[in-house]
Amino acid sequence: MCRLFAITSKEPLSPMVAVEALDVMREGHDGSGVGLFLRDLGGPFEEMKDAPILSGIFTESGLKRLDAFMMNLGFMTKYKLTIKVPKAPPPGVPKRDIYLIRAYEYPEEWDEMTETEKLRKLVHLRLTLRGMGEEKEDMIVFSLWPDAVMIKEIGDPMRVANHLKLDRKELKARIIMAQGRQNTNYAINLYACHPFFLEGFSTMTNGENTAFVPIKEYLSSRGFEGYTGYQSDSEVFTHILHYTLKNLGFGIEGYKHVITPLADEDLEAHPNAALLKALKHSCRRMIIDGPNCVIGSLTDHSLFMVQDRKKLRPGVVGGKPGTFAFSSEICGLDAAIPDRDKTKDFQPMYLDTAIVGPDRQEVRICRQTDPLPPLH
Repeated sequence: MCRLFAITSKEPLSPMVAVEALDVMREGHDGSGVGLFLRDLGGPFEEMKDAPILSGIFTESGLKRLDAFMMNLGFMTKYKLTIKVPKAPPPGVPKRDIYLIRAYEYPEEWDEMTETEKLRKLVHLRLTLRGMGEEKEDMIVFSLWPDAVMIKEIGDPMRVANHLKLDRKELKARIIMAQGRQNTNYAINLYACHPFFLEGFSTMTNGENTAFVPIKEYLSSRGFEGYTGYQSDSEVFTHILHYTLKNLGFGIEGYKHVITPLADEDLEAHPNAALLKALKHSCRRMIIDGPNCVIGSLTDHSLFMVQDRKKLRPGVVGGKPGTFAFSSEICGLDAAIPDRDKTKDFQPMYLDTAIVGPDRQEVRICRQTDPLPPLH
């Protein structure tokens, strides 16, 4: 199993908060990799919320190719954080040239585009850069999106964090998602490392999605180039979230009805029975098969946790007004928010979606038996 930790805070935090929580849960991951996703950024990125930020790993030649490609398109650097590491990495961590986090100014010709058009073109550009990197193995591009940073690496999370000096003052965020990986493959592909991200939606999963193939085939047939990649069977959870909220117009309450619909007899008694029957039928190829615990974040900076029917992967949420965390184990919560009221910790069951909104004041629980809010 992997271990998951996510925190949302009114004040920007260092990613080391999440890494330290993973470290106390290290018996649940084998140290084969770590993924970090930061959004609602602080530090120097605070003043450039609309600027697209590129995150990735580059060789010296790959960085030159990136610079030439982006300048040719008219992207100019607004701010960059270049992490050059010691030549001798710690045991288990690969030797790399450069970890790059760079905020760009949009090209002038993009000024006439709507915000929606700009963001959709960023998806295309990220995938183009990823393809370029895979062709020559000189760049790994994790994200290209405003107010978002993604860092992934092979190795023990704490060793990686210390190697990259992630406690630096320039790197802080109000939402941090982190996964301590347990390798289930013979070779590790960093694109298979959680969290995953698409157009403002992000998820990470502890579990196994044996329904991966039909879900992947269904999403790939939707005509959207962002539904691609799939180096991990868990990446589809992000794409189903995107599809449910962006294409179908549901809120987060509808996500659970897509991935784990109610049994037919329970649907009959639901206030939205007709709608949910139609949804179950039309989206049946996106029904998951677990066990899975999913933690995710939304475009409005909400965090959530859901479990599938098997409820065989641990998960707990707790905190205090201003700071809440989602964790695979209670010891992770204890490490990050020791002064919370522990009697209010909540472990979602298979009907529950636990949500902390952007105000960060409370944990809201919605159950699949509750009426759905109006569609967007």
